[in-house]
Amino acid sequence: MTDWILLRGLGRESAHWGDFISQMQQQFPDSQIHCLDLPGTGQHYQQKSPISLPKITRIVRAQAMEQGILNKPVRLLGLSLGGMVVWDWLKQFPEDASHAVMINSSFADLSPFWDRLYWHSYLNMLRIGAIRDIQQREAAILKLVCNRNHHQEVVDAWLQIQQQRPVSAKTIGRQLLAAGLYRAGKANPKQPVLIVSSPMDRLVSVECSRAVQQKWQLPMLAHPWAGHDLSVDDSPWLAEQLANWLRHDSQQQD
Repeated sequence: MTDWILLRGLGRESAHWGDFISQMQQQFPDSQIHCLDLPGTGQHYQQKSPISLPKITRIVRAQAMEQGILNKPVRLLGLSLGGMVVWDWLKQFPEDASHAVMINSSFADLSPFWDRLYWHSYLNMLRIGAIRDIQQREAAILKLVCNRNHHQEVVDAWLQIQQQRPVSAKTIGRQLLAAGLYRAGKANPKQPVLIVSSPMDRLVSVECSRAVQQKWQLPMLAHPWAGHDLSVDDSPWLAEQLANWLRHDSQQQD
């Protein structure tokens, strides 16, 4: 079976996938699920984050190479900023991947900035950044990116992550700059790419996902109620939809 590489979004790390990893393992029991951290997050939280998204891609790919993950083509999955890295990975190193999935991502050359981040999201992010208590801050982030009323255990887990591997405001700023400067380009992806969106996303407009889907006529799935962090809001649904998509793609190729 083909393995997976998973990439998180702005200011988040591998541990933030939570239950999604176990859901993926259930749907793909013969695959290994590899979670890599962007520079400045997770195991690399002390590393400087580049302001160039292609540089971020190359750093993450180097991690995969060092771990021997790329001995055969993999499936790439990225959420938000991670989805942009997935797209750039397909552009720079198309031989690495057999399939790719982008969840609630956007590109500067396809969507205006007010869709890529709702105007009230800027205010919310500033307000959250000013919260001194880490637990309260993580609870506010969870409320912003998720629509389901999650148990306190999720906040506690996110608190522990931030305490152990804190992501700096500087890293988040540099990630935002890298995302803002990046352009998707015009080349068609050589691999099957699935777009997954959350129309009820309160951080990024679903029109950003639709713009990518329409530009390259890609398949797109929409969750009925989840927020920006779809993998946390409804991990069983997401893992099941990925399995169904790959099953359908395999049948079409037969």
